[in-house]
Amino acid sequence: MKTSAGRPTRRVERDLATEVDRDAWWARIPAVAAVLEHGLNLPAGVTFLVGENGSGKSTLIEALAAAHGVNPEGGSRGARHSTRATESPLGDHLRVVRSPGRAANAYFLRAETTHGLFTYLESLPGSPDGDLHDRSHGEGFLELLARKFRGYGFYLMDEPEAPLSFTSTLGLLGRLDVLRSQGAQVVVATHSPLLTALPGATVLELGDHGIRRVRWSELSVVAHWRRFLDHPETYLDATLS
Repeated sequence: MKTSAGRPTRRVERDLATEVDRDAWWARIPAVAAVLEHGLNLPAGVTFLVGENGSGKSTLIEALAAAHGVNPEGGSRGARHSTRATESPLGDHLRVVRSPGRAANAYFLRAETTHGLFTYLESLPGSPDGDLHDRSHGEGFLELLARKFRGYGFYLMDEPEAPLSFTSTLGLLGRLDVLRSQGAQVVVATHSPLLTALPGATVLELGDHGIRRVRWSELSVVAHWRRFLDHPETYLDATLS
């Protein structure tokens, strides 16, 4: 396993030049409140954000995109497309602390808005990406990732496992390993116990406690999947009437 000691982004923290409405729904999410209060250090390599629905994973990763000047519905810094803006204004209240040195690429892939991103890309004059809608959702997602996530850079993904089969998710895990060996810094919001098993990755759990670093084996989603696969009737009896 080869990793790079470099990282384009050292941390994000509250921009003290802006005023935050602490009563806003997004500011009251414990993980978001923790970032506003203490900032968030971002290590080199691959970092996973995990937690239940409503824990702030997507809110935070969309804000990371916005703070880096990347389109919050997916794409690069230059992408100009939007369907319906649903992102919180958190990104407007964060400042990025970058590492000195060379400029870094940046790209965001957000599973729920890839249709709009594909449509935007194919509308560009001379676009090499006009074939993405001709593929399945998962195939198009992986193909775009292969084209846009390359080398040294800061890359974001929101629930990339959503369109992927088990085998394709394994392929994505392998791709993440290659990216970090190329000097990429990747932050992924996910529910996948498969992706978060990547050796050497940083796993941050979001919840009522805010944000804490955990081991893969400590994740509740890992424990739940193990118990379900061993004894599905335990869960089904409690869920089905």
